[in-house]
Amino acid sequence: MFAKEQYQLLDFGDGRRLERFGEFILDRPSVAAEGVPKQQAELWSSAHAIYVRRGANEGAWQSTNQMPLSWKIQHENCDLELKLTDFGHVGVFPEQSGNWDWMTRQLKSTDETLKVLNLFAYTGGATLTGAAHGAEVVHVDSAQNSVLWARRNTESSGLTDASIRWITEDSRKFATRELKRGNKYHGVVMDPPSYGHGPKGEVWKIQQDLDELLDLCMQLTAHDRRFILISCHTTGYLPHDLEQKLRMALGSGHGGTFESGGLAIRSADGRQLPCGIAVRWTKKIDGT
Repeated sequence: MFAKEQYQLLDFGDGRRLERFGEFILDRPSVAAEGVPKQQAELWSSAHAIYVRRGANEGAWQSTNQMPLSWKIQHENCDLELKLTDFGHVGVFPEQSGNWDWMTRQLKSTDETLKVLNLFAYTGGATLTGAAHGAEVVHVDSAQNSVLWARRNTESSGLTDASIRWITEDSRKFATRELKRGNKYHGVVMDPPSYGHGPKGEVWKIQQDLDELLDLCMQLTAHDRRFILISCHTTGYLPHDLEQKLRMALGSGHGGTFESGGLAIRSADGRQLPCGIAVRWTKKIDGT
């Protein structure tokens, strides 16, 4: 998880969340915070920037002159560059830090060099985690600006010489090409969106396309599969649904263990803000 000085959810309620990223406090919308009251009303006036929606898919930040164009926080020893984007994001999803910690445990459990495929990889939190613990990582995202952002994070974290391939491509198309090339992986990490477009206009719809992508990933890892991590933020998907999809893709005799549940961030007063779901599969080690 993030150290308290790096990230903290200060409060949430009335459809918004108040977060501190390093030294800067941000106030932005949160569907999961609708229908519950704020608990620390006196804190909200301290925000350095407030994201205001101006339509279904647009909005803008209102910030003080203290806000820089970009700044950094750390997870473990990896730097994460942050900046205010037009969509209300900042370059990191804090709820993923628990998944990165889990991934670290998988990589530390072996002396082998594992090859990891990170799909829909965004700004590279999982890529940094893999590279920092000796994995060979293939980072795939359809947005060139996200790939460049991830590369800056790698450079800032002192991982320039790590074994990372950077791919700007549709995740499903890339997985298909990797299978044809005969390339193989030990682990797969993915955080697919509900809907998206590839760099050449490819359309992604999670309800229609996830099963095919999972099948491709199972083939890519069939020789020596160690772990699979899938997270998503799609409305209507439950942890059980995601686990069942992965179970079907793996088939019988997979020889592993499952964990599934909701992703959440704990606030300073101990409440939990739901932030999506995840399912994890780990190869069962003999004797455990």
